[in-house]
Amino acid sequence: MYTRHDGCPAMLKTSGAGWLLFIYALVPLSAPAQSTQSASPADHWIAVRAGRLFDGSEKLAVNQVILIKGNRIAKVGPAEQVQIPADAEVLDLSHATVLPGLIDAHTHVFGNGPDFDNQILRESYQYRTLTALANAQKDLMAGFTTLRDLKTLGAMYSDVDLRNAIDRGIVTGPRMQVATRGLQTTGGFIMRGFSPEVPVPSALQVVDSPWAAREAVRDQVAHGADLIKLYAAYDFHFTDDGKLVSPPTFTPEEVNAIVDEAHKKGRKVSCHAFAGEGVRNCLNAGVESLEHGADLDDGDIKLMVQKGIYLVPTLYHYQMDREHDMKKYGGHNVADVSERSFRRALAAGVKIAFGSGVGPFPHGTQTREFEYLVKFGMTPVQAIRAATSEAALLMGWQDRVGSVQAGKFADLVAVAGDPLADIAELERVQFVMKDGHVFKNELK
Repeated sequence: MYTRHDGCPAMLKTSGAGWLLFIYALVPLSAPAQSTQSASPADHWIAVRAGRLFDGSEKLAVNQVILIKGNRIAKVGPAEQVQIPADAEVLDLSHATVLPGLIDAHTHVFGNGPDFDNQILRESYQYRTLTALANAQKDLMAGFTTLRDLKTLGAMYSDVDLRNAIDRGIVTGPRMQVATRGLQTTGGFIMRGFSPEVPVPSALQVVDSPWAAREAVRDQVAHGADLIKLYAAYDFHFTDDGKLVSPPTFTPEEVNAIVDEAHKKGRKVSCHAFAGEGVRNCLNAGVESLEHGADLDDGDIKLMVQKGIYLVPTLYHYQMDREHDMKKYGGHNVADVSERSFRRALAAGVKIAFGSGVGPFPHGTQTREFEYLVKFGMTPVQAIRAATSEAALLMGWQDRVGSVQAGKFADLVAVAGDPLADIAELERVQFVMKDGHVFKNELK
């Protein structure tokens, strides 16, 4: 201990975000008063009575019971076939629709609005880790019990600390896969408008050769990365006739090196690219997911189908940027281009996972993505699968999340109405359970 200038005791500063995460763990998750914060004991039984249950099929199963022991689902079936233990805690959701916990496969919990420069330049890693925890908790309260978070925006490996603190029960939040720093080339995702004499930090790790790329992958994996995120194309513009042009950043050799090294280390690869050569470099190299993919040509779509590469489209983000784009790009916008591309990819059978890109816009609001998935051609069932079973497959977590099945984590959400009739019901999640304990219940 030492004494601050105001006479109050304080803890000595340690490296990383450890002390602040510890202190923040003492503050309860902001949630309704009826939320349960303590983890379910391993021998504790919970029976959830579901009036309607989404099991992945075209129709909702009715009058179901989900039997939970500890943090896992033990049995699921019709109420008349599932015997509820005498000492079980019973949660009555008989007037609601129960679904698997939702998955957002493209989040930025270290993002607090569009002004990334200000955050990176003015806020410490420790402060940003605390705000990242608050953002992750907002996502949880919106129904997202699992996140795939795609870079720390300059906060180095702080997402590993956050993931570990959640997994170890030090703080509450969704289960996470994290990508740590992300990868770019010189001149990619950089802060603009500063004097060349002023050194500014980078939002991502910079690599400029195949061997440097391999070294960066090794470094990120060694520091705890669950997956690798690369920016294969970043800047873009529109031609006078409305064509979106996005030059590549990495060379094909560099992308191949990143993907090969990541796969050797058992890690999947996420590729940020809008269009053109950057997209094709990633598809040829065999990434697991293409983020955004705003303007895909027929060859891109064919290759994605052949290789089983997921599209994570982030449609809602572009709808919010429509007016900004129209002013900046002379009447053109990414939203219209992205809609056309998404419709074609969907019709061709490209695999699609729900991903919002939340971070530039407020956390906890990304359920609006469902509206545009359906508006642009998905059925409600397909859209829900994109945020449950399909996202789980993309993450390689299909054995633990993404469906309400025996043996999987007890991650559940519920809404009052029927999301197969009105997908907007998912914008009003009223019940959230993760690991067998309830964080939100407005259905009482």
